[in-house]
Amino acid sequence: MFYGLPVFYPSLVESLGFSRAQLSTGFLLGFAFVAFPVGILAGTLIDRVGAQKVISVGIWLVGLSLVLMGSMNRLWEFYLLCTMAAVGYVLSGPIPNQVLVANWFRMKRGRAMGYAYLGLGLGGAVSPLVIQPLIQVFGWRQALQIAGSIIVVVLFPIARWVTKSTPDDLCLLPDGVASTAETSISSLPAKNGAARIDFKSILRSRNFWLILAGCMLTIGAIGAVTQHLVLLLRDKGYPLKLASHVFSAMLASSLAGRVIVGYLADRRNKKNVMALFYFLLGSSISLLFLSSHPAAVWTFALVFGFALGADYMLIPLVTAECFGLAILGTVLALIISGYSVGQWVAPWVAGRIFDRYHSYDLAWIIMVAAGILGAIVIYAISPAKTARPVASAAVREPM
Repeated sequence: MFYGLPVFYPSLVESLGFSRAQLSTGFLLGFAFVAFPVGILAGTLIDRVGAQKVISVGIWLVGLSLVLMGSMNRLWEFYLLCTMAAVGYVLSGPIPNQVLVANWFRMKRGRAMGYAYLGLGLGGAVSPLVIQPLIQVFGWRQALQIAGSIIVVVLFPIARWVTKSTPDDLCLLPDGVASTAETSISSLPAKNGAARIDFKSILRSRNFWLILAGCMLTIGAIGAVTQHLVLLLRDKGYPLKLASHVFSAMLASSLAGRVIVGYLADRRNKKNVMALFYFLLGSSISLLFLSSHPAAVWTFALVFGFALGADYMLIPLVTAECFGLAILGTVLALIISGYSVGQWVAPWVAGRIFDRYHSYDLAWIIMVAAGILGAIVIYAISPAKTARPVASAAVREPM
């Protein structure tokens, strides 16, 4: 949904006459006005009923929205379906999956998160290569319907019959250790709904606002680049096939980044690793000023893509260090719903800038500054100073 849709954008511009700002407005409206409150609700539901049920609902919303996009003709229909897809993304995307990994792994959580997020990079790398020929053979409408159908057919059975919200569902402990009668209750992960959520304590936390601000700035810059890269390359005269290959190379490079970031996160200070890679992300955007030169484009794809390895996967690790696991779903829902607004405001801003000036140069200046500032903000996080807002003495966070 996130990395595949930009390949459709040239077709939507040519076929339906949408402007670049309008293309970005659809998901901006969805995330800002609908997905944000739904995300907060989803975080509470995950903490109470588990991630599996929430993911199952989200998969249907994402798949059906893409299938219906294949029949749209008007701008309001696009906006409505983008909103539906955004809600599905909140329910089946980073929030529940990050909680799943955090619940299932303790000793090598960083590497586990890195390996899990290989799916994001692999899916992003493959989808442009698959979608571009689908558009050529079937047209963009049928290609959207095929993509949406695959999401439901492949993912819903996995979510419904394979996924387990916590190790306790299989009478296990984190890392797959078998549960025994001698196991202390203090070593078990927090039960869903066992902790009372104190929103005031979360919102008073300095680290909460630093995580939110740093992610909003950097992931906003990432969103602007990923949503407009194919359009930029088409403007520079690159054919759609080559533009899709560059996009895929960028996301393939992120695979190596995710493995290395996960490895570093288990051995180094997590927020420092996050700040370093966010700085690299912001700095590498400056290469887009040289996008007329193929060498600069491919260098950008490799460097920016490698740094993408830290885009989302370190957020739950740093958040867990600051707030613990018992209310991780709720805190992540607040953070992810918040930065998702920035994730779509930035592409909208980039589209508006292009529509007015017929150039992305000012947009890239803003995104470089946002990425670097986001890195500085993340570096200011102090996990040890966070008071974990969990009120139930019966639930103890595993060390």
